Amino acid sequence: MSTKKKFKDSTVGKIILGAAGVINPTLANVLQGVTSPKDALSEISKSNIAIDDKIKLQQMMFDQQNKEIESVTARWQADQNVNSGWLSKNVRPLVLVWCIVIFSFAGILDSIDTIPFHINDNWNSTFENVMMAVVLAYFGGRSTEKAMSVLKKK
Repeated sequence: MSTKKKFKDSTVGKIILGAAGVINPTLANVLQGVTSPKDALSEISKSNIAIDDKIKLQQMMFDQQNKEIESVTARWQADQNVNSGWLSKNVRPLVLVWCIVIFSFAGILDSIDTIPFHINDNWNSTFENVMMAVVLAYFGGRSTEKAMSVLKKK
């Protein structure tokens, strides 16, 4: 299993650490140890730098995260626009259905005592994260696509 990229190694992390280093080197050292954007926002909020600097750092984080989300949506829209067949246009719904069916089936099997099937506790959080990512990516992507089409019509 691959390890999660540390915040300081992510694109958002590099930008924020660079800006924080200019604004307040002590804050940059604190942010080196955070593991997620949520932790970074928390540390920025707790820091004793000027409110304007806090707002700038937080805005930079949000802007970069939005750019990353927009690039994913743009890839999905490009996939939809290509006339490469049925599968390319239906990958997201199929993955969503597959995950729901498989994880529901596994959950049902795990809950029946007479069937010797048990999902290890280590996998519960993995299943939860995969389902959350798939459902949020599908419905979030669809919502973004719909919003973009409505904005283009105006």
